[in-house]
Amino acid sequence: MKKVFRWILIILIIAIFGGTIYFLYQKSKPQTIVWETKKPFISSIEKITIATGSVIPRKEIEIKPQGVSGIVDELYLEPGVIVKKGDPIAKVKIIPDMINLRSAESRVTQAALNFKNAEINYTRDRELYEKEIIARTVYEQTELAYNTAQAELETAKDNLQLIQEGVTKKMGSATNTIIRSTIDGMILDIPVKEGYSVIQSNTFNAGTTIAIVADMKEMIFQGTVDETEVAKLYEGMNITLTIGAVEDTTFPARLEYISPKGVVENGATKFEIKAAVYDMHGLFIRSGYSANAEIVLEIRKDVLSLDEGLLIFENDSTFVEVEKEPQVFEKTYIETGLSDGIKIEILSGVDTTSLIKAGPKKDI
Repeated sequence: MKKVFRWILIILIIAIFGGTIYFLYQKSKPQTIVWETKKPFISSIEKITIATGSVIPRKEIEIKPQGVSGIVDELYLEPGVIVKKGDPIAKVKIIPDMINLRSAESRVTQAALNFKNAEINYTRDRELYEKEIIARTVYEQTELAYNTAQAELETAKDNLQLIQEGVTKKMGSATNTIIRSTIDGMILDIPVKEGYSVIQSNTFNAGTTIAIVADMKEMIFQGTVDETEVAKLYEGMNITLTIGAVEDTTFPARLEYISPKGVVENGATKFEIKAAVYDMHGLFIRSGYSANAEIVLEIRKDVLSLDEGLLIFENDSTFVEVEKEPQVFEKTYIETGLSDGIKIEILSGVDTTSLIKAGPKKDI
C-alpha cells in the first residue's frame, strides 16, 4: 500500500514539473499581434466651448425706503408671492431725527407767532377799511401778509407731522411709510424682519433693502468664458443651456452681451457674457440656478474625419500608420484641421479607403 502512495506522489511531482516547463516554454515563444484598422469617414465637426454661470432674472429690483428712515413696523408679504406694481410690502414706523424735529417744532412756534401778529393787524385794518379810514391798498397789503402767515403756519405744521409720522393729512394714502413694489413680479427675498432699523436711500447712502422683486418671466444666463475663446464670440450667437436642477432638458438662448473688460479668476482671465433665454418650455426657473452654456465656436460640415486617438505626433508633424499590405503598416504624414476633442478633420494624406492602424485585435 505504501508503494502505491509513493508512486502516486512521484507521478504527481513529475506532472507538476512537466506543466511548469510547458508553461514557461509557451511564455517564451514570440507572439504575433493582429492589429485592428479603421477608415476615415465623412462627418461634421463642431468646436464647442462651455461657459459656466447661472440663470437670473433680467429685471431684479431692490425695494428701499424713499425719504424715510425708521423701524419696520409690519411686513405684509413673504418671499415667493406674486406682486403688482404699487402693492404694499411693508410699513415703516418713523423714528424722527431729533435735530430736524426740534427745528420743525421751532418753525411751528415762530409761524404761530407771526400768524397771530398778522391776524391782529388784519382785524384792525379791516375795521379801519370798512370805516373808510385807510386806503384799499393798505388793507390789501395787510390781508396778503395775513394769508401768507396762515399758509406758512399750515406748512410748518405739515412739515412737523411729516417728520413725526412720515405722512400728513393732506397726503391721504400717498405716504412713503408704506413700502410698495415698483414693478410687477415675484418677491425673491425680504432680508429684514419686523423691528429692524432701516435707512432711506439718498445721495450718500444706498439705503436698506426691504425686499427684492424680480420679473421671473424674463430670464438671462450670466457666465464667463476664457480669454482664449472670447474673440470667437459675437452678439446674436445661439447658445444651448443646461440647468443643473432641470434634468433632460436644454434651453435655447441668444448671446446679447460680451464684456469689454476681463477679470482675473484663479490666475486666468475671464470675460463676462449674458444671453437671453427665450424659451423656458413653460417651466418655472428659480433665480440663481447654476447652468452651463454650450457655444459652438466653429463648425465643419461633411468633412473627412478620423478618430483623434489614431494620430501620432512627432515634433511638429502628425502622422498615422496606413496598411499597405495585410498587417504591414507605413508611416503617412497628414494635415489636420478642426477638432472637437474626439474626432478631427483630415485635410490631406489619407482618404476614405485608407486603413489606419488602431489597437491590437488579439494575440495568437
